[in-house]
Amino acid sequence: MILQSPVLLAVIGGAHGIRGECRVKSFTEDPQAFASYGPLYDKAGQRYTVMAARLQKAMLLVRFAEVSDRTHAERLNGTELFVDRSVLPETEEEDEFYLDDLIGLFARQVSGEPIGEVVAVHNFGAGDILEIEPASGQTVMIPFSEAAVPEIDIEDGFILVEPYAAGLASIEEPEEEENGGEAQESLDELNSDAGNDD
Repeated sequence: MILQSPVLLAVIGGAHGIRGECRVKSFTEDPQAFASYGPLYDKAGQRYTVMAARLQKAMLLVRFAEVSDRTHAERLNGTELFVDRSVLPETEEEDEFYLDDLIGLFARQVSGEPIGEVVAVHNFGAGDILEIEPASGQTVMIPFSEAAVPEIDIEDGFILVEPYAAGLASIEEPEEEENGGEAQESLDELNSDAGNDD
């Protein structure tokens, strides 16, 4: 089955045990809630039915009906699991959104300079990452944090990005200041020499 409007809910990690259990990273607020929306599907449309899920530290140990042994579970490492947007509840607050709602938004710096379009949201275990595609060149990755993305406007279709917090720019001393410092040092030396002549 190919989903019309897929929303990423979880990603499968390594195998656990010999009976086909999988470690799963859930992106839902309640980690175990990802199993409450019915069957999940990978990008190829393969179905995954959750038979049991239990929390273990920051991960879930999940038994899928379609996975019967460790060999199969090992092959699934890195598989992303989706549901259709239609089965998810509507957000209750005006400023609430799903991460997938960010895809398609236009990103620009707080100064107004354009960056590009958000084309994907990733999570490699250390937090959410936005992938942005500029008008030309390679895509860039930025952390999805309040410091890096201080403003999100789903309705108007854009996000604002703080370039230093997002890692898109580095703070450097302006060249003018360095030259100015050298000029001031030379002036001080000249004044000192003049004082010695007196």
